[in-house]
Amino acid sequence: MMRARQKPCTLCQRLEPVLYRVKYDESAQWSFVCRHCWDSVSQNNPFYVYGGTWKAKK
Repeated sequence: MMRARQKPCTLCQRLEPVLYRVKYDESAQWSFVCRHCWDSVSQNNPFYVYGGTWKAKK
């Protein structure tokens, strides 16, 4: 039996099975954010770039 994979959200540290790879500030560093945090960093943000979705189940 495979163990369920999870990663922590860069912003809230909540362990999630699905995260979004984004750039959201001037640093232009890639971060993994959960759905809740993604809503706040993607809205009206000139620095926002979507880079894909990380999923626990491949």
